[in-house]
Amino acid sequence: MTHDLALAIVHHWALLLLLAALAAEFVLLRQPPSPDWVRTLARVDQVYGGAALLLLAAGFARVAWGAKGADFYLDNPVFWAKVTVFVLVGLLSIVPTLRYPRWLRQLRTSGRLPTEAQVDGTRRWVGCQFLLLVILPVLAAMMARGIGH
Repeated sequence: MTHDLALAIVHHWALLLLLAALAAEFVLLRQPPSPDWVRTLARVDQVYGGAALLLLAAGFARVAWGAKGADFYLDNPVFWAKVTVFVLVGLLSIVPTLRYPRWLRQLRTSGRLPTEAQVDGTRRWVGCQFLLLVILPVLAAMMARGIGH
């Protein structure tokens, strides 16, 4: 039971860290670009990626070694909806994650900052991730109550 509780705690903390990092990206993308802004945005996105990996690892660990057992999850369509939403968020995160290092290289090589249009477009990608992420706790609450099983 203790390991199941530890896995649940890590899973929830990872989600909170992921949301905090994404919120920080969204807020940063509302600021005027500067050299420090580009570097901070790239670092925050690395935290976001690390949190996503931790969330995924903790989730898989809960499926494999959690108290409810793998059948509880693998036979539940709500679980697969949750996985699908997470994958969609991951796919949406690719565009910003590729842009930030490009902006860093551009800053180092030419001193140019991203344009307003580039920043606005990236903020939309981040906003879409947020819209999908709010679905995850709803699906988790449904699973915890046995819906779909």
